[in-house]
Amino acid sequence: MTLLLDLHELTRTFAAHRALNALTLQVPQGLLGLLGPNGAGKSTLLKILMGLIAPTSGSGRVLDVPLGGDRDTRDNWRLRRLIGFMPEADALVPGMKGIEYVALAGELYGMPRKQALRRAHEVLTYLNLDEARYRNVEDYSAGMKQRAKLAQALVHDPPVLLLDEPTSGLDPAGRDTMLKLIRELGDLHGKSIILSTHLLADVQAVCERVVIIAGGELRGYGAVAELCARRDDRYRVRVAGDKYDFEDALEAVGIKPLRPSPPREVRLVLPPGRSALDLFRIAAECGVGIRAVLRDDVSLEELFLRATAEVPVPEAA
Repeated sequence: MTLLLDLHELTRTFAAHRALNALTLQVPQGLLGLLGPNGAGKSTLLKILMGLIAPTSGSGRVLDVPLGGDRDTRDNWRLRRLIGFMPEADALVPGMKGIEYVALAGELYGMPRKQALRRAHEVLTYLNLDEARYRNVEDYSAGMKQRAKLAQALVHDPPVLLLDEPTSGLDPAGRDTMLKLIRELGDLHGKSIILSTHLLADVQAVCERVVIIAGGELRGYGAVAELCARRDDRYRVRVAGDKYDFEDALEAVGIKPLRPSPPREVRLVLPPGRSALDLFRIAAECGVGIRAVLRDDVSLEELFLRATAEVPVPEAA
């Protein structure tokens, strides 16, 4: 099976700054979330995948098309036809009608003018912008502008979509509509999608797999469901009393509390040889009451926080 991404020791430096550091990753086709703090290297990775900049060293492929070197190589032109890019920035052109804007994008992707215009009509209709196609794009609402940017990414019918913060600036209804469209493009139309966002809930809502990078390095990768699976050794303990005294007492006997945790609740991992009954004894010794002991799920937020704190996240299949 052809991989969506097949990267080996991919590195990119800018003078003394290393934006990507020996990134090695193999990702099957599907819906992928790309997470990382500001300066993590996400934008650099997207530019390399589109053939806009070359890696300093290492190699990679997108759907078996090699990442090229200079901007004018044949492989880079193949990459640009293979990929549709929806930027975070407001890339609309004032004074252009919606149909003109999307058709122009089709021509820039190499489509003949008539074909680009026909496809622009089709895509705008699909995205419920058919009644607004002859209005100037600067007059669109925030939701319409985001869908117009998605339309220009779809106009040449690419197998891969790179979406950079696609729900930025949207109200809850507009966000739900955009996420539904993204999921539909993957599930019903067979698009492979790389969703780059700061909104962890968006990734959890639509993505099958997630990549977490920080400091230009891979910090976590795997299926969202497996990374966030419930584990038998993780607990949430609801307490009455000083939770910090309880945390100190746990640490003193080798039980590590997990942070962050909600108020009046302690999250922890029980080491081998310990049971939940030990928690009641430790709580009683430090004058804290236990109201409930619950199994704990790993949240995507916790995985992200661990990555940004430079603690490696275990890889899942």
